[in-house]
Amino acid sequence: MELKICQSCGMPMQEDQYGTEKDGSKNEEYCCYCYKDGAFTADCSMEEMIDFCAPFEVEGGRCKNVEEAKEALKEYFPTLNRWEK
Repeated sequence: MELKICQSCGMPMQEDQYGTEKDGSKNEEYCCYCYKDGAFTADCSMEEMIDFCAPFEVEGGRCKNVEEAKEALKEYFPTLNRWEK
């Protein structure tokens, strides 16, 4: 089974972490933290999402510090559907 990646925050998702549409159906593009009841849970810019997500990259051991995480996410986030220009 292919692991889905949230197209807003980049988090790898298990099926129980999928977001939901207004009718309660699963949305496989976004996670439950970013997308619920057919709408994004936070009206934020890509930069604000990077600031929010950077500490999780450090906590997960993927980056040494928040600054490194922010730099990595600035490269990665524009490839996600929500932030593509």
